[in-house]
Amino acid sequence: MDKRSLTERDICTKFILPAVKLAGWDTMLQVREEVFFTKGRITVRGKLVARGTAKKADVVLYYKPNIPIALIEAKDNKHAVGDGLQQGLDYAETLAIPFVFSSNGDGFVFHDRTGIREQKEENLLLDQFPSPEELWRLYSAWKGLDSSAEALVLQDYYDDGSGKAPRYYQVNAINAAIEAIAKGQDRVLLVMATGTGKTYTAFQIIWRLWKAGRKKRILFLADRNVLIDQTMVNDFRPFGGAMAKLSTKSKTIERSDGSEVDLALALDRKRRIDTSFEIYLGLYQAITGPEERQKLFREFSPDFFDLIVIDECHRGSAAEDSAWREILEYFSSASQVGLTATPKETEYVSNTAYFGEPVFTYSLKQGISDGFLAPYKVIKVHIDRDVEGYRPEKGQLDRDGEEVEDRIYNAKDFDRTLVLDDRTKVVAAKVTEFLKESGDRYQKTIVFCVDEEHAARMRQALINDNKDLCDDNARYVMRITGSDTIGQAQIGNFIDPESRYPVIVTTSRLLSTGVDAQTCRLIVLDRPVGSMTEFKQIVGRGTRVHEDTQKFYFTLMDFRGATSHFADPEFDGDPVQIYQPGEADPITPPDTGTQTTGFENGDQDDYTTEPPTAGGEEVTFPPGGGDRKKKVYVDGISARVVAERVEYLDANGRLVTESLRDFTKAALLRHFASLDDFLRRWKSEERKDALVKELAAEGLPLDMIARELGIDLDPFDLVCHIAFDRKPLTRRERAENVKKRDVFSRYEGKARAVLDVLLSKYADEGFLSVDDTNVLRVPPVNTLGTPVELIRAFGGKGGFEQAVRDVQIELYSDVS
Repeated sequence: MDKRSLTERDICTKFILPAVKLAGWDTMLQVREEVFFTKGRITVRGKLVARGTAKKADVVLYYKPNIPIALIEAKDNKHAVGDGLQQGLDYAETLAIPFVFSSNGDGFVFHDRTGIREQKEENLLLDQFPSPEELWRLYSAWKGLDSSAEALVLQDYYDDGSGKAPRYYQVNAINAAIEAIAKGQDRVLLVMATGTGKTYTAFQIIWRLWKAGRKKRILFLADRNVLIDQTMVNDFRPFGGAMAKLSTKSKTIERSDGSEVDLALALDRKRRIDTSFEIYLGLYQAITGPEERQKLFREFSPDFFDLIVIDECHRGSAAEDSAWREILEYFSSASQVGLTATPKETEYVSNTAYFGEPVFTYSLKQGISDGFLAPYKVIKVHIDRDVEGYRPEKGQLDRDGEEVEDRIYNAKDFDRTLVLDDRTKVVAAKVTEFLKESGDRYQKTIVFCVDEEHAARMRQALINDNKDLCDDNARYVMRITGSDTIGQAQIGNFIDPESRYPVIVTTSRLLSTGVDAQTCRLIVLDRPVGSMTEFKQIVGRGTRVHEDTQKFYFTLMDFRGATSHFADPEFDGDPVQIYQPGEADPITPPDTGTQTTGFENGDQDDYTTEPPTAGGEEVTFPPGGGDRKKKVYVDGISARVVAERVEYLDANGRLVTESLRDFTKAALLRHFASLDDFLRRWKSEERKDALVKELAAEGLPLDMIARELGIDLDPFDLVCHIAFDRKPLTRRERAENVKKRDVFSRYEGKARAVLDVLLSKYADEGFLSVDDTNVLRVPPVNTLGTPVELIRAFGGKGGFEQAVRDVQIELYSDVS
């Protein structure tokens, strides 16, 4: 057997895996081949939506399931033994794997990322591959685990037998938390972007600690009833009868599989606690309050709980005088794990001051890059009254006949202290216009308003603009706010992918956090967002990918300048596009534009945002406190859109308006340094489609790009034309040029006929893999004779392949 003729897969099967098995690794339980660990980034430009290729490790070795400790990157034998090492190191850093091997079948290069061994890299023979015990000893020493900590770290994950496995970053988060607690760290912070499965991660952490007997009584805290209820019936379901909710109100909840279950309660009607359960889930508002009699948590002894897990800990627990912080400090002897998408870090409030630095972070930006989270476009809309301000004429009366205070009102005033009804109608009209022009008026949409009253007016304006669909079903537009029980009852239907209604919901703050709106495709901001934490949470309402309904990205429509947060270094998620149309432009983003950076002409300063009030629906108080300030309603004051723009946040964090053509050109120029570089790559590729597939894997599907741009070009001409401004030729023109040059006069009979048909086939279909002999089996080539006869006409297979290579060279010979 000629080892150099074997494929990479053959090398792995015939040489690498036998060496691993010989070293004592269980190939059924400890060895996984071709481990895909990302989904492939979703690229959005104009109407183009494409997914890049997922990253794949050749071999990953696990000491126990979901505890990866080694990675092997394989190459064929034409490569040197260490050629896969750098790629392996890149993957290992992502997967938090300490030991990396590269092999071409002759041996291994072993790289130790821990620094424990004297040699950082070492060459090994095939029979010198280390055993599981040898690598685990190094791993334990690296992590500083004693025998007691090792036993906890090796506690099994929960496995329901369905084949569901945690994603790589969830494994990293779970293992980091368990290792920290195993080593005695009692305050642990995990930062994971919205939509990345924090609750499932929390479940696995709790399960392993509980099953190991290290943590026997556990409290899970959240601040939304829907979070507690859905957690109990879905992710926490395996805890079964050991789990109960700290509530006096019984409730029947529908599981994700459609079945129903009654929640177990740990409180009776007199709020007496049943202490026989082991896993307690509580709404922090239900177990504490400003008055001593409301502090139910004090009914437990301070050492009752061994572990407390705080979901979305940025919202309340960070502040020293908060209700959550009071609970945490009461149970100070318990290990405490905080989960958040947006760690709070301000002059007055700090999560890291309480929990310490995060033991694991998975950002929105990383989630989008990996393809687990949806990218998004941003449509920025400026209304004249927001930009220019409004000053009432002398003697201007409000709706109640009282004179309006003479001053300049701006964006922070509208709908908070002063209401211009026409402005609300302009916003509703733009939202409706977008839904109509998108071709899908049933896109789940959240409209964030200043307060509940504003949400009610916005609901009415949207109903009037969508009368036809509201006639069909009154739930097409609904208000869902803290005081609206009818609306709140529809939260389940809104987030249910199977439920069509409600479609558009107006809200203030209720839906900004903790709502798993998987199919939300449009988020509208018609209120200031002064807090970066809140802005990230709002963006997170749409970041879930939902492949069943083909939801791969979403749109954020901003009427209040909240997108100024994109320029903040704290923001870590890239929007794919930001659009700011002019007065007469359509609301849907066109696929044209010139590059521009940032806000122009200082329009970022046109908006002044105020920090939101703490918790609940927002209210406005006069300077001296007291009752809610009365709003002033002024009728008959027109409002209109003066500017709109679609922009993208590029890799450097700058806002740019970028068309699909601009995006493609920039991406191609990053891939090919010059026209000569591209030509060299093109000519050196035996199979041209390999290069095309490589570009598609990086989010540049040339066939889809050509369709979107309305250009019917060969991939070669598409690259030359877009990236290097070369005049393109059509496939037919290229084929005719080859025929005119009569470069194949040396071929006669069937051989010449085959080449003529192949040229015609290229002109019609743009085939690339003409060096594949299978082309001789399909029409119209197969009408000329059998494959054996046709190959014989070229003097054999080698002659046929050389002739086809000559065709390819001639097709592109006019570009140099």
